[in-house]
Amino acid sequence: MGKVYILHENDEWTVHLTKRFEEIGVPFETWHLDEGIVDLTEEPPEGVFYSRMSASSHTRGHRYAPELTESVLAWLERHGRRVHNGSRALRLEVSKVNQYMALNAHGIKTPKTIAAVGRKQIIEAAEKLGEKSFITKHNRAGKGLGVQLFHSIEGVKEYVNGEDFELPVDGITLIQQYIQAPEPYITRCEFVGGRFVYAVRVDTSEGFELCPADVCQIGDVYCPVGEEAEEKPKFQVVENFEDPIIAQFESFLAANEISVAGIEFIRDAEGTVYTYDINTNTNYNADAEAKYGIYGMLELAKFLEQELNKMGHIPKLTETN
Repeated sequence: MGKVYILHENDEWTVHLTKRFEEIGVPFETWHLDEGIVDLTEEPPEGVFYSRMSASSHTRGHRYAPELTESVLAWLERHGRRVHNGSRALRLEVSKVNQYMALNAHGIKTPKTIAAVGRKQIIEAAEKLGEKSFITKHNRAGKGLGVQLFHSIEGVKEYVNGEDFELPVDGITLIQQYIQAPEPYITRCEFVGGRFVYAVRVDTSEGFELCPADVCQIGDVYCPVGEEAEEKPKFQVVENFEDPIIAQFESFLAANEISVAGIEFIRDAEGTVYTYDINTNTNYNADAEAKYGIYGMLELAKFLEQELNKMGHIPKLTETN
C-alpha cells in the first residue's frame, strides 16, 4: 500500500500538515532527517514523497539535515519515485544565489545583489554595489537570518568588524539593493501543485524578520510577530489578488520542478516588482487564513492525496502508520 512520505526536520511545522492528512484520511509517514542513513543498495518504498526541508534547519541544531535530505532525494529520484519539491527545489531553498540566477533566467527581476565571502570582501561588495541604502543577508537563510539595513559604508564596516556580525552557515553574505516601498509591506504568493492559491500582505514596519508560521508567533526570536492582538494584523490575505507576476511565477515553478512554494516580492514607488525570496518549505498563518476561509495546508493535503491516487486506488485510513 502506498502512502505519502514527508521529508522534514521540524515537527512543529509539519504537524499542521499531518493533522490535515488525518482529517481527510490520507495514509502518511514522516521522515525526520536530522540524522539517519541512506542504504543506496536498497530500493525506496512506493508512494508519494514531499520534501519540507528548510534552509534554516541549522538554527534548530540540524546542521546537516539539508545534506542528508539531498542524499535521500537523489536516491528517490534515481529509482523514479514520485517526488514533490525534489533535489532542484532543495538546491534553490538553501541558496539565494541559486534562486536569483534561476529567477533572472526566467525573466523575473530581483534586487541588485553581490555575494561575498570574508569581512573585507563584504565591505568591498558594498562599495561596489554603489547604493545609498543597502541590506546584508545570509545566502542560506530563512527567518530573515542576517538581515541588516545600512545607509552608509561606515555602518557596514562597523557591523562586519564588530561582535554582532553573524557568520552565515555557508560563509556567503549577500549585499543587496534596498528597495524602498511606498508602504511598509511585502507580498507573499502561495502555490500548491504549482498553481496560485492566494496572496498575503505582510506588514514589515517592525523589521525584516517575519515568518508566517504559527510557531513563530509564540517565541521564535527570529520572527518577532508578537502574540498581542493588533489593530492591523501583520498577515492579511489579499482578496481577489491579480497580477501578471502570478503567471510568471507559475511558469518559473514548472520549469524548476517546484510543486509547493511561497514566493515573496516587493513593489517600489515606480511600481517595479522585485522578487527576493522563494520558500519551498512554505508555512501559513492560521489567523489570516481563517479570516479569508482558505487553508494552505488543507490544499496541500488534498493535492498530495490526488498524487497518491494517481498511483492507483488507495483505501482511506482512519489511523496513520
